[in-house]
Amino acid sequence: MRLILLGPPGAGKGTQSARLEEKYGIPQLSTGEMLRAAVKAGTPVGLQAKVVMDSGGLVSDEIVVGIIEARVEEPDCAKGFILDGFPRTVEQAKALDDMLKRHHKELDAVIELVVDDQFLLSRIEGRARDTVAAGGTVRADDNPESFKKRLAQYHELTAPVSHYYASVGELRTVDGMAPIDDVSSAIDKVLIG
Repeated sequence: MRLILLGPPGAGKGTQSARLEEKYGIPQLSTGEMLRAAVKAGTPVGLQAKVVMDSGGLVSDEIVVGIIEARVEEPDCAKGFILDGFPRTVEQAKALDDMLKRHHKELDAVIELVVDDQFLLSRIEGRARDTVAAGGTVRADDNPESFKKRLAQYHELTAPVSHYYASVGELRTVDGMAPIDDVSSAIDKVLIG
């Protein structure tokens, strides 16, 4: 099962990915983790990424897709994978489609967790309050101002990916504001058909 989970920051993609990973025995693939692993392993694509990252630049779509291409060929991806945080742009979505076609693979589902911006802001504020109450330190990106910036960036750059997948008939949506178990059940319904 090859899946993409889309949705704004704080929508619950990580929570749902972990549940899908456990239920279906497929890995969640994080592009950030894959980049760091490729750089550490000194793979050809990792070496390319290191040069760009060391100079402070953004890793190109070609490099990111190359890292994903190498990763999905590993044995633990034989039954599938979950992409969370990728693709971030329509260009990346098209490059992913091309890469999958070269390997005679296709996506089983593209699922967007639909969540209202105000609901997300309330969720992040609640998470910050709970963290402080528990004696923890609030993540830098979990303060309202930082979160609003991340959300604006999501709407500008990443939200068009949903429109792309909708235009090719692959997008399925799930109410991400429902309780966690209900979201999981709705995703299961999409996957079962």
